[in-house]
Amino acid sequence: MRVLVAEDEAVLAELVATGLRRAGFAVDTVYSGDAALDRLGLYDYDVVVLDRDLPRVHGDDVARRLVAEASRTRILMLTAAAALEDRVAGLDLGADDYLGKPFEFPELVSRVRALRRRSARPVPPLLERDGLRMDTVRRTASRDGRDLDLSPKEFSVLQILLEADGATVSAEELLERAWDAHADPFTGAVRVCLSKLRGKLGEPPLIRTVQGVGYGL
Repeated sequence: MRVLVAEDEAVLAELVATGLRRAGFAVDTVYSGDAALDRLGLYDYDVVVLDRDLPRVHGDDVARRLVAEASRTRILMLTAAAALEDRVAGLDLGADDYLGKPFEFPELVSRVRALRRRSARPVPPLLERDGLRMDTVRRTASRDGRDLDLSPKEFSVLQILLEADGATVSAEELLERAWDAHADPFTGAVRVCLSKLRGKLGEPPLIRTVQGVGYGL
């Protein structure tokens, strides 16, 4: 799952991004509305955590643009103004959810996960295939009853493969959805992650490589 954090307070933005990464999300950060629009035009984000009072391009205008383009990216709007009329105004602009500052971080994570489930790529809470069982809410995974000790990145990659339900997923899509914008596409990060994941899944092999195309279960 990929998230964009658009927040002009750099310290808060990085704190939010760090916490979301620890929860297993791939996260990019920007500090202005124009930068948010640039990133949203480049990458297919599941959720944008959008501060309403962004410089250069206001957060309201970012939300309006996403709605006008029928973007599938869900909007969680943040603001220091928590009055009822402000919440209503934000939702009327097209925001999918609204969170006032200050907020409790577990609630932010929960709301981001809930928006992901409502996106154009809905994720059921339980994914199962070929003896694999994944709880996307509790972030646990097992194979044939054996718990798997997966890193956040390995969990994300396995989730994407499970969501594909046997279809082949390209390395480019895995990189797009499970890594942030700082990932170097030439480092072999996807290949290394899949090698470690295969080792943890054990025998018989579950992940197949389709030469020149990608990977599938």
